[in-house]
Amino acid sequence: MKRSRINALIKDAEAFFADYRFRLPPFGHWTPDQWRATGRDADEIREKHLGWDLTDFSQGDFDRLGLLLFTLRNGSLSDPNDGKCYAEKLMIVRELQLTPWHFHWTKVEDIINRGGGNLVVDLAWATPDGNSLDDREVVVSCDGVVRAVAARGNVTLVPGQSVTLPPKLYHQFYGEEGHGTVLVGEVSKTNDDATDNRFLDNMGRFPQIEEDESPYRLLCTEYSPVRQ
Repeated sequence: MKRSRINALIKDAEAFFADYRFRLPPFGHWTPDQWRATGRDADEIREKHLGWDLTDFSQGDFDRLGLLLFTLRNGSLSDPNDGKCYAEKLMIVRELQLTPWHFHWTKVEDIINRGGGNLVVDLAWATPDGNSLDDREVVVSCDGVVRAVAARGNVTLVPGQSVTLPPKLYHQFYGEEGHGTVLVGEVSKTNDDATDNRFLDNMGRFPQIEEDESPYRLLCTEYSPVRQ
């Protein structure tokens, strides 16, 4: 993806969050220069990959296959003494913009429609080897109410609704056509994109960036190292 496109998407996201009065923490507004001047007191942000995140799943078509995220808080799977066993993200999902089939090996997560349009979540259990979608019926909890759907069926979340997704439950989601962009929240157990994601098809997680202009905000994988 071109850096200019990433910059524009982040600026649009800031305006979208503001429309819904969702305030980002201070580091969400730090410039690259501020990051270069920030010391080890911000290592938690660096190490847990908090902040701006964006992917086109290595497909080069962000509007069709893509997701913009902001990680607000996260724990650590590798540190047994870490006190946080949870994570929280904010996401923007556009109409028919697909986050493709994937599951998490250990993470339980609530996907929440915080506002805007409707979010369609397709569901299917993984086969024992994880390589394909099973044909079993899926039973999930939507805000404490049990919902049963056929394999590869879906639930549609209107603003205020959520669904709880257990480990090894394949899911994909997108904004319902004709209802607008969706502000999506995620509350979950600790998140680790390096080890806990399993995509049905071979997908890249982080974009290759063409630097056609300077960064407006750094992505969570780009924070400058601390000056010694």
